[in-house]
Amino acid sequence: MAARKKAAATTPKRPRQPDVTRRNILDAALVEFAAHGLAGARVDEIAARSGSNKRMIYEYFGNKEGLWLTVLEGAYARMREEEHTIDVARMKPVDGMRYLMEFNFRFCARNPEFIALLSAENLNKSSYLRGSEKIQQLYSPLLAVIRDLLDRGQRDGVFRKGVDPVHVYLTIASLGTCYFSNIHTLSTIFDRDLGSAAEIKTRTEHCVNVLLGYLRA
Repeated sequence: MAARKKAAATTPKRPRQPDVTRRNILDAALVEFAAHGLAGARVDEIAARSGSNKRMIYEYFGNKEGLWLTVLEGAYARMREEEHTIDVARMKPVDGMRYLMEFNFRFCARNPEFIALLSAENLNKSSYLRGSEKIQQLYSPLLAVIRDLLDRGQRDGVFRKGVDPVHVYLTIASLGTCYFSNIHTLSTIFDRDLGSAAEIKTRTEHCVNVLLGYLRA
């Protein structure tokens, strides 16, 4: 018995991995929040999914609302990170605008949780995102890229003048998110599987043509 106690005393404790724990909590919270929104999500369920406990969630994020905001910021950041894998600033203006529209559709198609989070936060009237210190920093570089594409397109004579880059982004974002946030009801209304790869491809090309048609000089 004494030998076992001595061995236990000398066995080094497994080091804590706070980054892994935090990542597991965020992954679990994304699933729970996407399914139930902020009000319906349960911290107990997030703890169980993550293999953690409520105490750790409160230690890392303060409360459920703090966790919600961190998940929201992470979803936006992931979108921007994926978008920046291609250097749009080096692309020709028309190709750059096409890429941004096509990327938005691809991202929304692959990340239904993102659409669910956006819908839920809009129901919250952006009460939590408004308190973010990161969100505008994430979007400022994107607006700079769009502004540059517009300026170069105008100089090349392929884009019209006087276009607001914010409205260009709103067009890109709304055409994608509206399609995917309403995909189930629209599929029922028109008796078409709008979630199929063929329908998404057709819709993406249509929206690219809508955007480029408006921008054309």
